[in-house]
Amino acid sequence: MTSPPAMTTARMPSGMFRHRTRRPGLELVPRHSALVRVTHWINVLCFSLLLMSGAQIFNAHPRLYWGDYGADYDHAWLSMDSQRSNGHWRGVLHLGSLSVETTGVLGASKDGAGNLQPRGFPSWLTIPSYQDLADGRHWHFFFAWLFAINGAVYLAGGLLSRHFRRDLLPTKAELAPSHLAHEVVDHAKLNFPKGEAARRYNVLQKLSYLAVAFVLLPGMVLTGLTMSPGLDSAFPFLLDLFGGRPSARSLHFIFASALVAFIVVHLVMVLVSGVWNNLRSMITGRYAIETEGDAR
Repeated sequence: MTSPPAMTTARMPSGMFRHRTRRPGLELVPRHSALVRVTHWINVLCFSLLLMSGAQIFNAHPRLYWGDYGADYDHAWLSMDSQRSNGHWRGVLHLGSLSVETTGVLGASKDGAGNLQPRGFPSWLTIPSYQDLADGRHWHFFFAWLFAINGAVYLAGGLLSRHFRRDLLPTKAELAPSHLAHEVVDHAKLNFPKGEAARRYNVLQKLSYLAVAFVLLPGMVLTGLTMSPGLDSAFPFLLDLFGGRPSARSLHFIFASALVAFIVVHLVMVLVSGVWNNLRSMITGRYAIETEGDAR
């Protein structure tokens, strides 16, 4: 890696000076603090296992409802149904009035012997792979608390270090509609910032990370707590806040799905903008930016 471009001088035998210009290269600059890196990788582990154990729990009753304190079992807004047809199971995903054939993936998937069986999410997506609600809950609750503690550490550290204010809070100029539109177009064209602009997050990154840190993650934790009868007894306002346990379960599913969508987009951006550079920045904290030589 080369240092930032700089103009240097050397004395010629005649007493004149000649200019030497360093060629364009790369400079390693600080990108992520130790707190951000450690909590990020703990989140990766926790969320992966929460997703898989949550799918196991969901399979015990693969339907979602809106309601106060009792589910309307005749009007699920989302369901992964298994239906028997001509001696074979078929899976159908119902989303409101929309029905989609999902045999082999959702509603009905193959078991270890290769036979289709009724099952919400497939076995390769659940922990444990076999249907076991109790074990799924054990996995889910353990990593849920680890996830919540890790998130609290990140939020506290980010506030104390002014990470949110310094790195994630958009400026008024960045929030201008014209600037936002420009950023969206650049991302759609896969035009990523270079040089000095690559030292900081762009406005789309800032808004996305703030939404995850202050909306999706807290929402997922709070709706998860609302589904616990014991915690509902201690904090009854949670049921009123989310409109009952069935609604909290639906919101929990929506928050988790939004996080999955964020992660998919995040991984795509990592792949197209430079896998090693992004990975290195989340391991060592250093990010390589392109520098330009002095034209004089």
